[in-house]
Parts: sequence; structure tokens; C-alpha cells
Amino acid sequence: LGIESHMVDGRRITDAEMLKVVTMVYGGLVNKDITAGLQARGINALGLTGADMDIVRSVKRPVKEVDYGFVGDVSRVNVSFLAELIRKNIVPVIAPLTHDGEGNILNTNADTIAGETAKAFSAFFDVVLIYCFEKRGVLRNEDDDESIIPRITRADFEQYTAEGIIRNGMIPKLQNAFDAIEAGVSEVVITSASAIDGKEGTHIKNGLNFKHVNDE
Repeated sequence: LGIESHMVDGRRITDAEMLKVVTMVYGGLVNKDITAGLQARGINALGLTGADMDIVRSVKRPVKEVDYGFVGDVSRVNVSFLAELIRKNIVPVIAPLTHDGEGNILNTNADTIAGETAKAFSAFFDVVLIYCFEKRGVLRNEDDDESIIPRITRADFEQYTAEGIIRNGMIPKLQNAFDAIEAGVSEVVITSASAIDGKEGTHIKNGLNFKHVNDE
């Protein structure tokens, strides 16, 4: 469509034209493709955005050092409705689009929506949050797909970030992961979609005293 995408610290700048594109793509094509794929596997799924049934409400991110445009920060998850779907064996497929309650759609980081939803679900269920992306886990060396960090603590995360090992889009992903753990999620796994069973990848667990990297 000739619309250039701009990122700052792993987060997308969303102007009015980009908002139209992400709404069509995330709320339409991608969401329905995933929903149809689940149905083909015998999983009863329901494709939604955060605006549907007031599932995820957000506030427009205030302008500070960066103006992110039409980007929302999650303020509320309608977990009672989502939990009712789960109890009826319906899998909600939520596109990374939220609303502000005033008629405006806002682009919202997908990892943040997943994290906030997992945190809300943890009041009802034992929750494992799995973040899928193109790699098999958090890497010590982004050019070496075998350099997976199997487990990571917040102290490790801060150290790796300071050293430049963890950077760009992995920073908000891990921030969301640790926020989820601290809010009661049992485990977070960062891995590829092909390893969604959680056996591979980088693991962060609630209440498990992993050794710090410097102690190994």
C-alpha cells in the first residue's frame, strides 16, 4: 500500500493511515485466518478485537519523548466474558486492536494484550503464557539460532539489556513477560510457533529460583 512502517524501541508508530491498515489486516485477514485454521483442527474459536464486547479497553498513549500516534495502553480486560467463553470451550482469538470507549480504535502491542489477558485470567485459571515469534527463544547471539537462553530472571534480563544482548522488540516482550509473572501467571515461554508445546524456548517461571547467569 506504499505506507512506510516506523518503529521505536520495538514499538510501532501508528498514524491515521497505518491505523486503517492494521485494522484491516489484524482485525480482518490475520484474525480470520487464525480462527479458520483452529476450526479446521476441531477447535471452536471466535475471532474478536478488543472493541468487541468491550473485551480490551485502552487509553491513547500520551506524547512524551515519542509520539506513537494512535496507540493504546491497556486499561481494562473484560476477563469475566473471556472466562465464560473458555468455560464453554470456545477459544477467543483476539486481534491486537483495542478501543478507548469513545468510539476510537487503537493499535496495541500484541505482546501487551497477551500479557494483560494472561494476568487477568490468572485470577480464574492456572495460566501459562506463550509468546511465539520467528526464533526458538531469546538468543545470546541474534545471528546464532542455537544460542537460546533456556531460562532467564529479571536480573539476567536487566544485565543482558545493559550489555546490548537483548534489544529492540525483545525488550518490551520480556518486560511484558516479567510483569505477567509478577501478577500471578505461572510461567511464560518465549519460543517459535513450531514449538508451541512449550518444551523448547526461553522459560520464565513464577516462584522458581533460577540461578543467575553469573552463578553458572
